[in-house]
Amino acid sequence: MKKLVIALLVCVLVISSIQVTFAQRKYKEAPILTELVKQGKLPPVEKRLPQRPMVVEPVERIGKYGGTWRMVMLGPTGTGHPSALMFNDGLVKFAPNSETIVKPNLAERVELKDSGKTFVFHLRKGLKWSDGNPLTADDVMFWYEDILQNKDLTPIFPTWLVIEGKPVEVKKIDDFTVSFTFVKPHATFLQDLAYKSIWNEVVFAPRHYLKQFHPRYTDPKKLEELAKKEGFNYWYQLFQNKNDVWLNPERPVIYGWKVVSPIRGGSTQVTFERNPYYWKVDPEGNQLPYIDKVVVTIVTDQEVARMKALTGEVDMQGFPIAQAPQDYVLLMEGREKGGYRIIPVRITEPNIFALGFNLNHKDPVLRGIFNDRRFRIAMSLAINRKEIMGIVYLNLPKEPRQVAPLPESPFYYEPAAKNYTEYDPEKANKLLDEMGLTSRDSEGFRLRPDGKTLMVVVEVMRDRFDFVDALELIKKYWEKVGVKTVIKAEERPLLFTRIRGAEHDAAIYFASGGLNPVLEARHIIPCANLTANVQAPLWGLWYATGGKSGEEPPKEVKRQMELYEKIKTTISLSGQKRYMEEILKINAQNLYVIGICDRAPVPWIVKNYFRNVPDEKGWILAFGQPASLVSAQFFIEK
Repeated sequence: MKKLVIALLVCVLVISSIQVTFAQRKYKEAPILTELVKQGKLPPVEKRLPQRPMVVEPVERIGKYGGTWRMVMLGPTGTGHPSALMFNDGLVKFAPNSETIVKPNLAERVELKDSGKTFVFHLRKGLKWSDGNPLTADDVMFWYEDILQNKDLTPIFPTWLVIEGKPVEVKKIDDFTVSFTFVKPHATFLQDLAYKSIWNEVVFAPRHYLKQFHPRYTDPKKLEELAKKEGFNYWYQLFQNKNDVWLNPERPVIYGWKVVSPIRGGSTQVTFERNPYYWKVDPEGNQLPYIDKVVVTIVTDQEVARMKALTGEVDMQGFPIAQAPQDYVLLMEGREKGGYRIIPVRITEPNIFALGFNLNHKDPVLRGIFNDRRFRIAMSLAINRKEIMGIVYLNLPKEPRQVAPLPESPFYYEPAAKNYTEYDPEKANKLLDEMGLTSRDSEGFRLRPDGKTLMVVVEVMRDRFDFVDALELIKKYWEKVGVKTVIKAEERPLLFTRIRGAEHDAAIYFASGGLNPVLEARHIIPCANLTANVQAPLWGLWYATGGKSGEEPPKEVKRQMELYEKIKTTISLSGQKRYMEEILKINAQNLYVIGICDRAPVPWIVKNYFRNVPDEKGWILAFGQPASLVSAQFFIEK
């Protein structure tokens, strides 16, 4: 039965990690660690590694120890892309070139029981945090009991851990074994777990360190005093700060590198040094990572990031250096001088961006207009996508399309991708007239039913220059059909706060759901990812809280949510496809978000001396991130 369940779990392959027997052979380590062992500051490498380390096959060859990996990030909050490169180590991990196939990682083995309702994770025995303390089932239980179930730390229970309104139940079996049990088979749980692990740790946390900041283990009064002393109003703010691997050098990690010079006010660089207890080795028994240090320079904007790459100050990175096709041209021209090569990597995002009108708008008049599907369809038909593709994206995209699964996805549904992508301003005008928006002001803009000028403010992240350029053209198209348009470019934190609060008219965000819309459903249905939910954040909040908060959506959207819940418990791919097709049919008819065109490959800068990076056929930007790369096997060869 177990084999049947494993075979049926849609596109998920769980395999035993490769093991190499190092009989009568000693493990090897970086020279700087050997010196620390000699000084008595570290135990020998054999005692720092787990009983069966994970063996990583290098992309090119066995690497050399040493060197510094240089990256950049946009402002002190732009940690996402460097995190995906350095911190992508969860219990399981995506296989190369996949958004569906999952392989063991920190968990040496995964068992499926009860027809897919229970997942049993066997941790590697002897795993250690970066401070040398053991990583055990107690760290998983600390996350489950003290973080996940604490309302201050987790005010909204994650929907990926809920089936039919019932949350997951986690149990400790022994020191190295834990089980996750759902009320029904959870077909996407392993994929969800790998996806959530791309940027940071999930389902475990260093109990031995963090418990001192938790009221279950420390006197609440003393904890509040400590919080105030460190500049926080509440204990949970202190806890979150201490749990942030970018902010707190004392926080133990399981990644290849650990922060030693964190983000502070006025910081210009963040420095990470190798974790002496990292649990991966190469086939010859060399403890990873090969690279000693990572330095991330904080830059003010994308232009500065690109200049650093052109002058040879970035070793290996994609975002935020290259965001628009114009960047690709400049970077290609600068290869010889900068001493780097370009790897064009396929990205699985289904569109250059997702544009959503706020269907939860606080202005009842705008809410009524935005919720009329004729308005959304008209705004889509008014856009000259081919002109945007040519002017802004240099004709590198292949076709106009909406935000929907890509043709290579098993969930592809053509009407959802193609509907209303033609340029037809005449039809757009007709639809707006049908809505009764026929009166105009002195400038020729349409009037709302209350007599005010119909104006839409579109909010966009300031650092995405290509998004802003595309919006300048969209403004022209929309004003041509009588809708006054204002572009508001702003910093990401402000934009995200306004989206979550449903304070925007319209907004743009990175599109999702290209290959695996089950995991990235935020633009397929308004689900729990409120930052990206440009179209209906309060419907998403309603879904995420089981109807306790937010706004109840209309019946067709609730139907989509019901279908999505069915997908999570449906083992067969054919069954999942059937439910997803019904979801996409509703989207094709209603056009809740608007897309422009497909994404061209993203150029990644890799210095000529930076090795073990796959070529363009060896990896994809799954979910927009280098989700399957093993950065610990990168090395520098000068």
